[in-house]
Amino acid sequence: MANDKLITGKTKLLGVIGHPVEHSLSPAMHNAAIANLGLDYVYLPFPIAPENLEVAIAGFAAIGVVGFSVTIPHKQAIMPLLSEITPLAQMIGAVNTVSRQNNQWVGTNTDIEGFIAPLQTTYKQDWSQKVAVILGNGGAARAVVAGCHQLGFAKIHVVGRNVQRLQEFRDSWSNSPISENLQVHQWEELAKLIPQANLLVNTTPIGMYPKVDESPLSGEEIANLPTGAIAYDLIYIPKPTQFLELAQKQGAIAIDGLEMLVQQGVAALKIWLQQENVPVEVMRQALLNQLGLGK
Repeated sequence: MANDKLITGKTKLLGVIGHPVEHSLSPAMHNAAIANLGLDYVYLPFPIAPENLEVAIAGFAAIGVVGFSVTIPHKQAIMPLLSEITPLAQMIGAVNTVSRQNNQWVGTNTDIEGFIAPLQTTYKQDWSQKVAVILGNGGAARAVVAGCHQLGFAKIHVVGRNVQRLQEFRDSWSNSPISENLQVHQWEELAKLIPQANLLVNTTPIGMYPKVDESPLSGEEIANLPTGAIAYDLIYIPKPTQFLELAQKQGAIAIDGLEMLVQQGVAALKIWLQQENVPVEVMRQALLNQLGLGK
C-alpha cells in the first residue's frame, strides 16, 4: 500500500504518548487501519518527558487532538490530568487510552480487553473452575488480574519476589470483589502452584529482546504445567519467547503479547472513531510486517 494520503487542514489527529516512544509499533498498526477504512486521520508518536506531561495534554486540547494512547511512563501520572476515568481504569489504577468527549479528556484502559480477547474468542472455556497463576506484580499484572476476574476464574494467584510490593498489590484490591479470589505468593511457592495452573501468565520483562535466552521459569519448573494449560506471555519480541517455547514442549497452548497489542489497539480505535467496524486483520498484519514477521 502506497502511503500517498494527503495530510490537510481537515486531517484529524490521534497519537501515542510515551518516553521514549520511537520504538512504538502503534503508529504502524493504527495508520494501516485508518488507510484501510479510508478515513482522514493520522496517528503520530509524541515523545513527552514526564515533566512536560501536563503542558502537553493542555496543548493536545488546544489543537483538537481526538484521542491518544498512553504508554510508559505516563499510564498513572496522567490520571489526575483527566476529567473522567472509567471505573475499569480506576480499578486497575492506570490509563492507556484517552479520548476527547464534550471538550473533556476521558481516560480508560483497553489492556484488559486486549488481554482477554484471545481467551474469549480462540480458546473459549468455562473459566469458573479454573486457576490462573500470574508471574509479576507490576502494572501489567493489574490488567491481567482484572481480566482473569472478568473471565470468572475461581482462583487468581499472583507471584512476585518482593514481599512488600506483593502485600501492597493485594491491599490495593481490598475494596474490590476481586480480593475474594486473589492470593499473593512469593516466588519460592511457585513449585506447588504450577501443577494447578490452567492459565500461566508472564507479566515480567524476563525473556524480552535482547535477553532472548532468559525465561522467568526454568524448564524443570515448567515441566509441572498440566498438559493443555495455556501459557500466555505479554512479551512479543522474540516470537516465541523462551518461556513459551518451554511451555509448548510440555503440551501447553501458547499465546504471545502481539495479540494483546492488536486487541487493545482495536478497542482504542473503536472508542476514537466511535464505530464498531475496525479491520483487525489489517492491524495484526501491519504489526507482523513492522516486526519483520510478515507473511
